[in-house]
Amino acid sequence: MTAAIEAEGLTKTFGGDVRALNGVGFSVGKGTVLGLLGPNGAGKTTTVRVLTTTLIPDSGWARVNGLDVVKDANKVRASIGLAGQYAAVDENLTGRENLRMVGQLFQLSRKDASRVADELLEHFNLTEAANRPSKTYSGGMRRRLDIAAALVVRPPVLFLDEPTTGLDPNSRTAVWQVVEDLVENGTTVLLTTQYLEEADRLADNIVVVDRGAVIAEGTPSKLKSTLGETVLDLGFADTTTAASAINLFKGSWSAPPVLDGTMVELPIDAGPSQVMIALRTLDEAGIAPTTMTLREPSLDDVFLSLTGRRAELEEAEA
Repeated sequence: MTAAIEAEGLTKTFGGDVRALNGVGFSVGKGTVLGLLGPNGAGKTTTVRVLTTTLIPDSGWARVNGLDVVKDANKVRASIGLAGQYAAVDENLTGRENLRMVGQLFQLSRKDASRVADELLEHFNLTEAANRPSKTYSGGMRRRLDIAAALVVRPPVLFLDEPTTGLDPNSRTAVWQVVEDLVENGTTVLLTTQYLEEADRLADNIVVVDRGAVIAEGTPSKLKSTLGETVLDLGFADTTTAASAINLFKGSWSAPPVLDGTMVELPIDAGPSQVMIALRTLDEAGIAPTTMTLREPSLDDVFLSLTGRRAELEEAEA
């Protein structure tokens, strides 16, 4: 498959000692979605800034649409769309005016800018609100308008940096549908997110980054399969008991167990017999769980096992 985005050995240091990127590399096939996962501070946004030419890497290289992001920066910018973490619309302009303005900034004629604006407003279900100031839009509407603005020039590659952060579930689902429609029509999407459900639904492939480096990659199903067929969630009365429980399984379990507060998560890949082994081990140690649940593994489990923490909002990313 021909790659729409390629990166190899990207590094970037800030302030002389803050290593934001430490050899990041991956490839995104045309017409697919890559989910770039990681906690805040992991290097996701820095990677996007390099790929969209707003930041020059210290070393390594990257190409978008076959164009070098440093040597051919102007051509790269002309061939991509970018929607950042916060809607970049002028809230004092109407939805239609925002899209027309973007079109004219890209040197479309007034007639063409108006035509494209109307097409995008209809596609993103914003026609009824087209003549209202965007400051009156809901969060989901503003996000859809922001993505529409990134598509004014029909870019073959679209970068979405945390596109649904802060949205309610209904608005998030609406944005997901927009992304699915774009990909169905051939657009390549690089999506950064901390919502594991989002990556599971949208991404063809996933790259997990932590502390500026790629620590895992693969399809959602492949990453989840590393944890076994099911996960046994064991709840305990307090964190001290949970810590004592997980120590019983460290080094002897088929896959690394995970401690999350008062919960111990045990990957199960040998069926009910392995569940019985876990319960007997706890019983022999005199430790009784307060809750017990068997479920399928999730990307959140993968993320927690890889990084030691859940994909949750933390401090702002560099």
